[in-house]
Amino acid sequence: MKRALTICGLFCALMIVVASVSAQKGANFAGTWELDKAKSKLPEMMANNLTSLTWTVTQTDAELKVEPKAEMAQGGGGGGGGRGMMGGNQPASYKLDGSETTTDLTGRMTGKVTRKAKWAGDGKILELNAVTNADFNGNAITSTTTEHWELADDGKTLKVNRKSESPRGTQESTYVFTKK
Repeated sequence: MKRALTICGLFCALMIVVASVSAQKGANFAGTWELDKAKSKLPEMMANNLTSLTWTVTQTDAELKVEPKAEMAQGGGGGGGGRGMMGGNQPASYKLDGSETTTDLTGRMTGKVTRKAKWAGDGKILELNAVTNADFNGNAITSTTTEHWELADDGKTLKVNRKSESPRGTQESTYVFTKK
């Protein structure tokens, strides 16, 4: 009887470990995603100037990579279209084990971006955080962006709720992408 209880206890512990590892894999966001501006709630300046936004997402068990491609209207001047998390048309990567990655900024600002990913909602939601510490024309700037990614419509829709905090204030937006 004692041996049966020990075996049962070990089996239960093994099942808990397997369940926790499976839950951490989470949803698969891999694919090419095209922004649906009509369904999205974008900052006014971005909505007025953005002509298209496509994210190419690759995902393994260990990492998520996002390669954005934003196209702005002639003379749109960027309008914040790619700032924050994705840094314009700069790729971003996140380790899916919850550890941080730090990369150098390229372009007109110098500094570093620290990124971290965390699964939530039993692996259905991926929370991405980016903290940017930069120098712009001799001024130190810190901005924080948090995104919650979730799939809908049997994986055909990607909904991203974004909150950005910077010296300009707090900005919240919702991006709705369809899979190409």
